[in-house]
This record gives sequence, C-alpha cells and structure tokens, in this order.
Amino acid sequence: MFITDSQLLSYQRCPRKVFLDIYGDFKQEGFPSDFLQKLIRDSSKFRSSIVSNYNYQIPDYPNGNLIAGAKATEQLMAVGVDFIYQGVLMVEQSTIKLLPQNSIHSNNFLSINFVSYPDLLIKQPGYSRFGDWIYIPMNIKLSKRPKLEYQIVTAFHAQILASIQENWPEIAWLILEKERLYKVNLEQRIQQMQKSISELIFMLQNSLEPEVFISRQKCNLCTWYSSCHAVAEAQKHLSLLPGITSNRYAVLKRLNLTTLESLSKTNPNDLKSYPEFANGVGIQVVQQAQSVQENKVILRNEKFTGKLENQALPITNYKLTKLVNAPVELYFDIEAQPKIKLDYLHGVLVVDKRYNTKKFYVHLAENPLDEKMIWYQFLDLVWKYPIAPIYHFCEYEIQTVKKLAKLYKTPTYQWKPLLKRFVDVHQVVTQTITLPIESYALKNIARWLGFEWRNPQANGAQSVCWYEEWLETGDRSLLDAIVIYNEDDCYATYYIKEWLSKFLEERLGNK
Repeated sequence: MFITDSQLLSYQRCPRKVFLDIYGDFKQEGFPSDFLQKLIRDSSKFRSSIVSNYNYQIPDYPNGNLIAGAKATEQLMAVGVDFIYQGVLMVEQSTIKLLPQNSIHSNNFLSINFVSYPDLLIKQPGYSRFGDWIYIPMNIKLSKRPKLEYQIVTAFHAQILASIQENWPEIAWLILEKERLYKVNLEQRIQQMQKSISELIFMLQNSLEPEVFISRQKCNLCTWYSSCHAVAEAQKHLSLLPGITSNRYAVLKRLNLTTLESLSKTNPNDLKSYPEFANGVGIQVVQQAQSVQENKVILRNEKFTGKLENQALPITNYKLTKLVNAPVELYFDIEAQPKIKLDYLHGVLVVDKRYNTKKFYVHLAENPLDEKMIWYQFLDLVWKYPIAPIYHFCEYEIQTVKKLAKLYKTPTYQWKPLLKRFVDVHQVVTQTITLPIESYALKNIARWLGFEWRNPQANGAQSVCWYEEWLETGDRSLLDAIVIYNEDDCYATYYIKEWLSKFLEERLGNK
C-alpha cells in the first residue's frame, strides 16, 4: 500500500475524495472540467517558471516505476547534486513515527510505503549520511496564501527526507505567487501531519467511507461531485441547505439534528447559545430547513411554523421601493479573469417598458488592452438612460465600477452618481425571502423559477477558459459563446427581479 503526498493533500480537503479514488465506482466519476484543467496547466507553468531559475537535475528512471525513481533520487543526493527537480522520496512506515499509534493496523496489508514528490530538493551545508551536506524540501504553489494543507504536505516531505538522509532538514520552504518565499514551521506542522497520516491510513485500511458533505466552493471542481451530490440528495443531507457549514453541521450532529425534518421543527432559541448560530443565523437556518421541507417561499419576517418565543426576524422589505417598475431598466453583468485582474466583457440588457422592448448591448475586449475602451463604452451607454435603475447580481459589478474608475482616472461625475442607481438583486432576495433551493447563486434561483441558459454547461469559470482559448486560437465561436452566456445572465437577473417584484408586492404591498 502506498500513501502519497497527493492523498495527504486531498485528505485535508475532503477525506471522501481519497476514499472514492481508491474504492469508488469509477463509472460514477466525472471528467475534469475545462477550468480544473486550466488550473492544473497554470500551476504547471508557474512551477516551470520557478525551477528555470535553478541549475537542477532530474532523476532518470522508467516512467511509473516508483522504486526506481526513489533509487535514482537517492543516487543524486549521494553525489551531492545542488538541486533535484521531480525527485521521488519513498520510505517504509516503520521508519516514521505516527500519531496516534493505536489507530494503525497493518494486518490488512503486507506493508505501507510513504511516497512524496517535492518540487525541489535543495542542497545545504550540514550533516547527513551522504556527507557534509543535507537536503531541504521546497514546494511551489500558485497560491496567494501558504494554506495549511500545503504546509502539512511540505512537512510530509521533510519527514520522509529525514528518514532517508538520517537527519532533519533545518527548514522547509513554500514558493507562492509573485515568487514569495514562506518558511514552514516544521516543529508546529509535523505533529499535525502525523495525525492526518494516521487517520488516513486507518480510513483506507478499514474501508471506512466518510460521510458525504457538499461544500459548493470546495466540491464544484471535484470529479466526484455529481456522485456525491446524488448521495446527498438521496439522504436529504443538511449540507445541501444554504448556510450549513461544516462547523455548523458538527454542532447539529452533537444535538442530534441531522435530518431536514428535525431541523425544520427545531426552536431557533435552542441554537442561539452556540457561536456558530449567533446573530440570527439559527433563525435563518431553521427557516431554510422549513422552506425546503415544505417546498415553499417564506418571507424573512414571516412567522415560523415552530415556536420563536416572540423572536421576529427584522423587517426586510425596505428594499421593495427599489424594485419598482421603472420606464427603463438596465441589467448589468461582467465577465472577468480575476487572476490577471481583467474585466473583458460588460453586458447590459436595456428593458424599455414604454415600448415593450428588450435589447442587449455587449462591450467586449477582444484584446486585454481594450479594457479601458469597453469601460468607457459602458459609461456612454448607461448615461443614455440617466435615471434608469441598474440591476445586477451580487457585489462584483459595483466593486468593478469603483476599481475601473480609479484605474483609468475617470472623472467623478462620470461614475460616482451611478452607485446610487445600482440595485443588487441578490441582496434583495436574501434579505426578503427564503427559497427552497440549495444555493442563492444566480443559476440556482433562476432555474428554480423556470429560467434556463441556452448552454447548460456555461458558467463564469467556463467563460474564463473560453476567453483564454480565444486569445490563443482566435476562434470567434468562443467569443460568441461568452456573449450568449453573459446575455443569459442578464436575462436571468431580469427574470428574478420581475418575479420578486410581483411576489413582494402581492405579499407585502407597496409599503
């Protein structure tokens, strides 16, 4: 049995993924999305750009032969090569102390071997079994932050390296974005690493399938997402409820509130003493469970079917006045590439209710250098309708207007008055109603209402991939796909706003 650094990394993010990679039905595994493949390519390019600064050697061994790779790496270490790239480190379990010891049962396997692939091994002055030098590990990550999982994997490299060279590396490094160096505190991370490895081995040896937990931000890129989501749906798992984080779910499990029905009948006062459910979160979570359980829309200030002990949700229809039917309304959506801080498309749907017309305008930067041009094209368009409200979904559009105005030194009178015209439809939704949905993202809300995108696979991440591919290939069909997706986003925002306006008017009236 092999335990690898990639398994350790995955385990910290999602133990279930490690389990499924070994024991899962691969017919249920999906293909990597274009965006995931892009992230892998970007990471590889970044790694190559960093190691190009070093005069390294690569171990020579047959592809896939780990034992040969480990021997070839050790041979380079024995002769004192300054930098080793793509080395293979491998040791048996018996050479490494793990915590807790009683969680390891090796009877099911002949042996356990630990394998790691540090990006670079760097020779330093010191003492090892090879001579008066020692090696330290360096990992290269396209990341702004030295995430804990990266530090723990680097500690794993250091532990195996210590067994091979018979002396601990004094330091271990992470190289992050913009070539920033981060020194890993090995003394602090080693015990955490050993505990994670022990738990990982115990899970795999005993074929213990971890409970499903859907965390959209972490799970969306995983190839097992559809499989896990199907399991969660069948179980009506609470992680499908908006607002249920892993920490909140842990509290609910301790309280034996693990079903949709039990949570929907819970008194929110029983949750408010827990920090995870403070500041009204308990009320919101229970109401969300009720909405899903009963498959109905609930006003945020509407009374519960359960007892609230006179705890009322705050009045939230103060935004209703912003959802009036104006003669002309604008619906605004941006496509962007955050990694390079580029906003490459401004889409605006102009809804003229005086003439019952809808027209979509697209301002597209076919070249990244066109960003300034499309920014001013957008300003020209919105000022043709100087009093029209500008509807958008989430905060990105407002943040981008402020950012671009500053970047291109736009006169205040051209952009600042726009801020009063912006109406965040997402904010209005989440502050006024509870919907029986899994997420308050644009697609979830619009699809629940019956709206569909022309390309069901299109999303913001896919748009980024299409734009990058357009820059590389010049294939205009990619730009067409981006425009269609953005137009559908604008129409979806319009669709939600119209529905919500009518719903609130019927339920609350024009107060």
